[in-house]
Amino acid sequence: MGAFSFLDYAIFVAYACLILFVGLFVSRNKGKDKTSQDYFLASKSLAWWAIGSSIIASNISAEQFIGMSGSGFAIGLGIASYEFVAAASLIFVAVFFLPIYLRANIYTMPQFLEFRYDKRVKTIMAFFWMLVFIFVNLTSILYLGALALNKIMEIDMIWSIVALAVFAGIYSIYGGLKAVALTDFIQVIFLIGGGLLTTFVALDAYADGGGIVVGFEKLLAEVPEKFDMILSKDDPNYKYLPGIGVILGGMWVSALYYFGCNQYIIQRALAAKSLPEAQLGLVFAGLLKILLPLIVVIPGIIAFAMHAPLEKPDQAYPWLMHNFIPTGVKGIAFAALVAAIVSSLASMVNSISTIFTMDIYKEYIAKGASEKRLVRVGRLCGMVSLVIAVVLAPLLGNLDQAFQFIQEFTGFVSPGALAIFLVGFFWKRANAAGAIASAIGTFVFSLAMMLLMPDVSFLDRMGYVFILCVLLMVVFGLKSPVSSKAIEIDRTLFRTTRLFKVLSLSIIGLLSCIYYIFW
Repeated sequence: MGAFSFLDYAIFVAYACLILFVGLFVSRNKGKDKTSQDYFLASKSLAWWAIGSSIIASNISAEQFIGMSGSGFAIGLGIASYEFVAAASLIFVAVFFLPIYLRANIYTMPQFLEFRYDKRVKTIMAFFWMLVFIFVNLTSILYLGALALNKIMEIDMIWSIVALAVFAGIYSIYGGLKAVALTDFIQVIFLIGGGLLTTFVALDAYADGGGIVVGFEKLLAEVPEKFDMILSKDDPNYKYLPGIGVILGGMWVSALYYFGCNQYIIQRALAAKSLPEAQLGLVFAGLLKILLPLIVVIPGIIAFAMHAPLEKPDQAYPWLMHNFIPTGVKGIAFAALVAAIVSSLASMVNSISTIFTMDIYKEYIAKGASEKRLVRVGRLCGMVSLVIAVVLAPLLGNLDQAFQFIQEFTGFVSPGALAIFLVGFFWKRANAAGAIASAIGTFVFSLAMMLLMPDVSFLDRMGYVFILCVLLMVVFGLKSPVSSKAIEIDRTLFRTTRLFKVLSLSIIGLLSCIYYIFW
């Protein structure tokens, strides 16, 4: 099935033109200059469907299509716990985090930290996030995306990196969050539809034309070891997914930080029309999350069952596409993959420019900057961050499982950051000194445990470091009176609509069934 046909190229070009047209169309100024709220928060006009689809499009990238399929090849369905725990954590974030954020009327997560603590905490975390977003997230998304283009279309890695950066940058840098969010809705249609189509075609091929049900039953029968959600201690991949600790421990730290304290994700909810709209957006994203292992994990297991001759696990998805996806479908599948990559790049660039402009430039470089100048600086920052990522991306070429690399190094930030937010939400004595100690402690504790206790899984390590950071904040808090910036909490703040409750219970029910069946 090898090479792309004219039809495949035509489908892909049509997709690219559609995204660029929509992105540039919604970016037009309509006779007035954009304000910072227009550019960074989409004029606070996003509906639930735009929020939910943008969260998924931002979250799902080559990191999942390539990296998670690679982990599916190497580990199995257990890696899907990242998606399933995320689905549950989105409910928690919608109920307990969003009401506090939206009441504070903020643009960025560092702004919230100034609102709750002080300017020092805001600045430290702003720089932390800038470094992680550019040097880990943006760079790895570009590298993995370019790897896909290289393996599937045989485009040189350097040119693949440049092409993806330019494609994402054209509309996201010019149009801001509204262009990103509304194109994300289209990207998600390609991502989910094309991704499911790829999985179904691969299952049918594995079943020798017997259909997707026969293909799945054959997978269960021939590689049952790849369908363990909870790994035993004697499993060679236990260090990546440490047994029951996956659903009771550090993965919750990772998920709650990523979906609840991360500018890259939460910015969509900050741009909502209202709190109920934002909460519905998050629970919609949670429902989509449950679908994603079908798209990003099962293909890796199929490649394993087919004894794919791979140099490294991350080649599983490109190998499957290259060898088993027929003409026409290949163009759609490839559009789905590129949609995931480009939407994540666009969202990451927008978040980097938001933090730099609002928390660093406006605060320390030009306090009296006009709205027009803030938008201009945001665009320039987006361009610079993409250039840095383009230069650094080729250096990631010697990674084995890129998904694990991303999780481990993001895990240096997430325990301390989550402690700062959660303790700040619900404990009135939490103070700036404790928050700064936690921000520093998360790196110190993580590095010390990595060096001194190398046998401890990084997920377990994140759980332990989170507890240490919380204790650190408590020690500092007990020495001081109630903070003047403490958040007033009352039960009415956490009320949700009936529809939200029904959808949340549906997610919990589905997850319970999945873990019961594949325990």
